[in-house]
Amino acid sequence: VQLVESGGGLVQAGGSLKLSCAASGRTFPVKAMGWYRQAPGKQRELVAAISSGGAGTNYADSVKGRFTISRDNAKNTMYLQMNSLKPEDTAVYYCNVQSLFGPDYWGQGTQVTVSS
Repeated sequence: VQLVESGGGLVQAGGSLKLSCAASGRTFPVKAMGWYRQAPGKQRELVAAISSGGAGTNYADSVKGRFTISRDNAKNTMYLQMNSLKPEDTAVYYCNVQSLFGPDYWGQGTQVTVSS
């Protein structure tokens, strides 16, 4: 199983970015998918998660109302639309897939930098 993130970059405060996470390889039952981020010197934190069916979502308080997680099962891709970006959103963003009976899978990460 491979997860490949894309869409990161440098943006000014108040701008937007859309991250994508494309999955490839064998299929397996999925419990949930999510986006995490890790800023320098900080622990990795959950940003947003979405249930296997796509109906249930949850967000970190710091991104509620600004970020939206979604998935397209036909394309095996998950997205994170990030609006009204702030300098404190600067981090490496990772996508994560929790399998129902097996291990978690992680992408390699994509850098998001928000300038003030």
